[in-house]
Amino acid sequence: MSVGADGWCRAAGAVNALRAGTAPGLPGRGGWKGGGVPATRSAGVLLHRTAVDGAVEVLIGHMGGPFWARKDAAGWSIPKGEAAPGEELMDVARREFAEELGSPVPATEFLDLGELRVSSGKLLSVWAAAGDLDADACVSNTFSLEWPPRSGRLQEFPEIDRAAWFGVDVAREKLVKGQVPFLDRLLQRLGA
Repeated sequence: MSVGADGWCRAAGAVNALRAGTAPGLPGRGGWKGGGVPATRSAGVLLHRTAVDGAVEVLIGHMGGPFWARKDAAGWSIPKGEAAPGEELMDVARREFAEELGSPVPATEFLDLGELRVSSGKLLSVWAAAGDLDADACVSNTFSLEWPPRSGRLQEFPEIDRAAWFGVDVAREKLVKGQVPFLDRLLQRLGA
């Protein structure tokens, strides 16, 4: 197979097949790049409180399941979940908080921390809320997974296997990398 200067593939049986990543004559710089496919959207709530020493603490959850079982650094997440098409992101954030921590968000006022594209490629929107919750009492919903792989056995695992309060500096080490900028946004919004 060869690719002509016009970006079209030339191969037996591949009549006018497009070279990966481009399409001459379509709008956009450098041709088509798959921009017509909407990104998967997720939303979550970052609960925060002020510790006795005045430091900001956040409530995050350790991701459940066998892949994350032995990971601590970069194995924690803001309680969040995927939005269905047309679903309001704030509704998703509240629902996922309740499902993953077993309690509704203990707040009525929310700070919009914006949206980021995380390493999975999803667009994640997060709201911060001031409140308190007993992390030890958190109980998550579960998901089914064939484990061990190719065993034919489905096992149930919690989405979040434990929750904990951490100061922002410790939370930076615990959170998956793509969510860390939300901590900076929280501190900026709080003026901390």
